[in-house]
Amino acid sequence: MLGNKKAFKILVTGSFGSGKTTFIKTLSEIDPLTTEKKISSLSEQVGEKKTTTVAMDMGKLKIGEDIEIHLFATPGQDRFDFMLDILKRGILGGIVLVDAANPKSVEVAERFAEKIRESHDIPLIFCVTKTDVPGAKSLDEIKAHLGNFDDIPVEVLDPRDKDKGKEVLIKLLSMILS
Repeated sequence: MLGNKKAFKILVTGSFGSGKTTFIKTLSEIDPLTTEKKISSLSEQVGEKKTTTVAMDMGKLKIGEDIEIHLFATPGQDRFDFMLDILKRGILGGIVLVDAANPKSVEVAERFAEKIRESHDIPLIFCVTKTDVPGAKSLDEIKAHLGNFDDIPVEVLDPRDKDKGKEVLIKLLSMILS
């Protein structure tokens, strides 16, 4: 709590290239803190993506006058998985991004959701990105794969869409406060 304001730490996680940094950059009302570095190997590049987060991304925004949301995004590469343990401390909710065009992304999302739930009984939302990319799995296919998490809502999200991003955050806040 900051005076009369309420601060909420929200974790954003998901597979490499799922849109975490873009989501933070789109929603943050401050210049976001990013730790992007050039990808060292061409074989690791995905499409146009030439950078990767190596520690975290952080942004902040207000919802109304009283609510401040602090967004923290994890790196997506497996070698940085330890950052999830660091960044999940003190979180009140989480958004797990699932890249519909990446077949491994659902498994990564499940692993992250399990890891968060090991230590935190908090609301989570799965947000499916890149549904417009050729060859992307349908929302129904992704929901079927996430069947073990039927208590977690699944939303479609374009991380570049500020209004939809805020809508997802408001839904998560209502879950936190209920």
